[in-house]
Amino acid sequence: MLTKQRVRVNVLTALVAAFTLVALFGTHTFAATTPDAARVTPVRSDIQITPGASKVVQVSVVNPTNTTLYLSPIENDFIAGDEKGTPALILNADQYAPTHSLKRFMAPLKNITVAPNDTTIVNVTITVPKTAQSGGYFGAVRFAPSSSVTGGQVNLSSSLASIILLTVPGPTTEQLNLTNFEVQQKGKTGTLFHTPDNLTALIRFENKGNIQEAPFGQLEVKDGKKTVYTYDFNQSETAPKDEILPDSARRWSVPIKNLKKFGHYTISGTLAYGAKNETVNVSQSFWIIPYWMIYSALGLLVLIVAAIVAIILVVTRRNRRRGGGYKPRVSRGSFGKKEPENVRHY
Repeated sequence: MLTKQRVRVNVLTALVAAFTLVALFGTHTFAATTPDAARVTPVRSDIQITPGASKVVQVSVVNPTNTTLYLSPIENDFIAGDEKGTPALILNADQYAPTHSLKRFMAPLKNITVAPNDTTIVNVTITVPKTAQSGGYFGAVRFAPSSSVTGGQVNLSSSLASIILLTVPGPTTEQLNLTNFEVQQKGKTGTLFHTPDNLTALIRFENKGNIQEAPFGQLEVKDGKKTVYTYDFNQSETAPKDEILPDSARRWSVPIKNLKKFGHYTISGTLAYGAKNETVNVSQSFWIIPYWMIYSALGLLVLIVAAIVAIILVVTRRNRRRGGGYKPRVSRGSFGKKEPENVRHY
């Protein structure tokens, strides 16, 4: 029985790998082109629908080639694939995400044909039941050659799919837990570094709520009381904020710049999230001390210890030459000898 299960797992893995190659590199239908043969926009849609209402999300498929594309729009749930924000699609047509499934709310889609150098708009209808709980739901619409549909799980390529993040308004639980705020150099955490190169701040949050969250804020690096560097965390004028899905974690690596080769620094800031702007204060201090300075200090310390030892040895030798220290002299008079009886005193 165990052998059969292993065989099934291996077959499923092979199917997932094969589908990944098809999705990323295309088949003969794509005329052996790259993923850029078909572009999908927008990459992500953030929408809000109240219980009992519907909304249409438009997804555009652009064909910049001279070949007609025959595509199947496929609706999938996804879960967090890693802690860097990579979704993992659930490809099985009969499988849903254990929680926060958007696929259950999405109407089925028909196959499309995209003419050469043309764009086709796909209308994705999402209907939220009246009994739906408030919170976050997420899914994706991906596009594959009409003959390529399989099951399993595969990482999502943003050039071939469009992510949809739905918020159903109402009472929600918003809770982000900060698990890590550390200074690192090439992935190693510390508080003492020997060069200012490649320093980053690791920020990691866990989402214990039932809605996706996007923490943001400003970090500043200080040398004493002087601010030497500021960074706008998870804020961009050209891209949406990075989200943390419920029941998952996400980490960021923030660059730390404008540091000298020696100094004591502190990186700190206030991060906010949620509808009520809940705040999290972060702070971490660290030193930058070059090797030559450490070696010089150790050398000086050795010289000081050697000088102290030398002084002690010199003093000890002098005392030994003097007889090992002070000894009181004893008079040879009445203290040392008994006087004869016939000696007269005067």
